[in-house]
Amino acid sequence: MRFAIPGINLGVSRFYTGQEQESTVIATDKSSRFEEVALPHIDAAYNLARWLSGSASDADDIVQDAYLRAFRFFDSFHGDSARAWLLAIVRNTWFTEWRRRREAADSTSYDDTLHGDERLPGWIDDVGCNPEVLAMRNDDVHLVHRALERLPSFYREVLVLRELEDMSYRDIGIVVDIPIGTVMSRLARARHLLCAAVRAEQARMRDSAADNAPRYAPVQDLSMGANHE
Repeated sequence: MRFAIPGINLGVSRFYTGQEQESTVIATDKSSRFEEVALPHIDAAYNLARWLSGSASDADDIVQDAYLRAFRFFDSFHGDSARAWLLAIVRNTWFTEWRRRREAADSTSYDDTLHGDERLPGWIDDVGCNPEVLAMRNDDVHLVHRALERLPSFYREVLVLRELEDMSYRDIGIVVDIPIGTVMSRLARARHLLCAAVRAEQARMRDSAADNAPRYAPVQDLSMGANHE
């Protein structure tokens, strides 16, 4: 049996081929229930996988593997929060792969001088360091995305879950496996780091533009020293 979403194949017919009719019916029912629970959250699963891995192709593999794992252990799901349950599996799937590759999750160096609490120029107090507003105000989503990619993964994931997926602190805590208080403090820090990173990138772009600006020699005043009739 194949999901309606391309690339997600549970292989139910392959797993149950040749078994008794009753077992097949049970398997089909489980598959139907799983699709009903899991498919509405596949975009969120891919979004988290994409931001954690930094790769679209890796995200596809992570989601595929995570959904197969989720289906395998679907009987352990008690119906509390399907999205949090699935995203926790996605996160664990990625970190399992990360450990297998023996690579540092935070391979990109991060400048400690950016770790300030400054806000971006032009922001007002009632807006705060809101990444969504930041993207709209600066009309440069790519700049924000680049800054987000530079953050360590433990800051990046809480920002993605809160700001892009609009998850509650409770559900973020379930996904990341940390207390709600830690979620709140980590999220606040992540917002400030993102703002500082964007501000630094904006300054770099301004400096680069100034360096590349054409320079003209001053126009000589031909009237100086001329004889007037």
